[in-house]
Amino acid sequence: MAKLAVDQAARMLYRYNLPHEKKRPRNLSKLNDPSTWEKRRLKGKLAVQKMVVNLMELYLQRMRQRRPPYRKPEAMDQFASEFPYEPTPDQNQAFIDIENDLTERETPMDRLICGDVGFGKTEVAMRAIFIVVSTGYQAMVLAPTVILANQHYDVMSERFSNYPDIKVAIFSGAQSKDEKDELITKITNGHLQIIVGTHALLTERMAYNNLGLLVVDEEQKFGVQQKEKIASFKASIDVLTLSATPIPRTLYLALTGFRDASLMSTPPPERVAVKTYVSAFSRESALSAIKLELKRGGQVFYVVPRIKAIDDVLQFLKDSLPDVPMAIAHGKKVSKNIQLAMEKFSCGEIKILVCTHIIESGIDIPNANTMIVQYAELFGLAQLYQLRGRVGRSGREGFTYLFYTDKSLLSRIAMDRLGAIEEHSDLGQGFHVAEKDMGIRGFGSMFGEQQSGDVANVGIDLFFDMLFDSLSKVDHFRLKPIPYKDVQLDINISPHLSSEYISYLENPVELLNEAAKAAEQDIWNLMQFTEDLRRQYGKEPRDMELLLKKLYVRRMAADLGISRIYPSGKMIIMKTNMNRKVFRLMEETMASETHRNSLSFTGKEIKAELLVNLPDTLLLNWLFHCLADCYAIMPALVRY
Repeated sequence: MAKLAVDQAARMLYRYNLPHEKKRPRNLSKLNDPSTWEKRRLKGKLAVQKMVVNLMELYLQRMRQRRPPYRKPEAMDQFASEFPYEPTPDQNQAFIDIENDLTERETPMDRLICGDVGFGKTEVAMRAIFIVVSTGYQAMVLAPTVILANQHYDVMSERFSNYPDIKVAIFSGAQSKDEKDELITKITNGHLQIIVGTHALLTERMAYNNLGLLVVDEEQKFGVQQKEKIASFKASIDVLTLSATPIPRTLYLALTGFRDASLMSTPPPERVAVKTYVSAFSRESALSAIKLELKRGGQVFYVVPRIKAIDDVLQFLKDSLPDVPMAIAHGKKVSKNIQLAMEKFSCGEIKILVCTHIIESGIDIPNANTMIVQYAELFGLAQLYQLRGRVGRSGREGFTYLFYTDKSLLSRIAMDRLGAIEEHSDLGQGFHVAEKDMGIRGFGSMFGEQQSGDVANVGIDLFFDMLFDSLSKVDHFRLKPIPYKDVQLDINISPHLSSEYISYLENPVELLNEAAKAAEQDIWNLMQFTEDLRRQYGKEPRDMELLLKKLYVRRMAADLGISRIYPSGKMIIMKTNMNRKVFRLMEETMASETHRNSLSFTGKEIKAELLVNLPDTLLLNWLFHCLADCYAIMPALVRY
């Protein structure tokens, strides 16, 4: 229906999907009827505006925090020179980024370092740790598994060995109670500067002397409770997150600029790409790959996601290769047995390690250059990519064989994952794999299911275009609160407490003064006062309820920028300083359809049209619920 020149099309056309996203538009809008498309575009724009103000709250929370900038240690250059390798350009940039975050800013750092396994993320983290501990603070290094925690401990103990004042310790669930108690005492007293460990570091028992930095390796592998605990640290200390393939939300925050990120995609000079083969499983193919690796003097990871299948795999290997030493390692075995198997594998005593995905974090065996993954269709894309990073780390070419059971049984998503991992075989592709993973999983994993429909209305590129446009105009959604004392509520209600209730209260005059002071402070103090009142005296009588509702209405009005509320016939007039864009955003997201349909905005007034004239008590009640509806959905941004 329309012919466009190439340069014109390039300016006017947008991608609808992320890479590998198979979702189709619900319908297409006709070119001769632009009104339908405009409605969809407007709906998408409103969704973007809501998202922006909610994300801005995360940003503002961080910006409100303050800490003095760290001083650059005198020995910083010496510490950097002790790094035994030539840093890559990406590493150097990451060093500059974290040094600026720590020594030039007053707001706590929250930076993502995204780079493949073996690309030097740990060295970046150790430079940050050196700055922090040299200033007298402690650093916590959090790893998802005991194996990875042990590896970090070994690397950091070696790296900081020339600095006797910097003491490193490891803390994990594998230690005895006495060992843990001794370590907690040392941590509390400030006798340890770097504490490496698993989620055991997040327990309530742990008390730090002067914690300044949290380093989190592979945050996506922690559970919900641990992630919430990690998030709570971000309000007060510096946080550095390391990841090869960040989870969609982390990637999204980095893409939109709400989280600082450093991308390390340049491989170390000696690294070569791992060759990846995807095919249906056959014993002959697996044995051929193993024999090829053993012939060149190497070792093999044989990964099986199903623990119940490990014994069968081991038996098949023993029958086929009776003279080759091999061992098992998986999460349901005793930790000491796993550690022993790892040590034997590390020193070359064992040639084949049959394991689960436990090895995706923390196994660094330079001579293990072939990986065989059976039932590869059961793994996620990110898991397959970390797994693959465990081979080919010595500069010798590595091989990864991804075997699936039967192609006819594979789901579309599983096929997309296997195709994507085969396609992204070059080094430094973790960030792109994470983006691809977003596409395979769909919009919902990136934005949340609530917003995925809004994205689908206009497509991913236009949605992002709207997002960045809204970011540039974010000040349009700022709502200035007014002082509580300046709010005028013209409703003739002066409730008198009954003598019975007054005699029931210990000090009624003081209590009413406390209520007024709480309302003047903020809504949270008023809510706390109400809870304390009910806890001590039970549910308040009608007159006390009306008195509290007046306080709540004035408090909410002040926060919403409403300076005066008065009735006029069947209308309620609210004088406000909010602009039309903020009102529209608020109106669109109100939970109550009754409230939404009754409100209109003209000039500097919000008008509510009621069906009938309400008595003052019912009018107060209506206002309370209407403003509470506005207040509940009003993003925190517009109240700063």
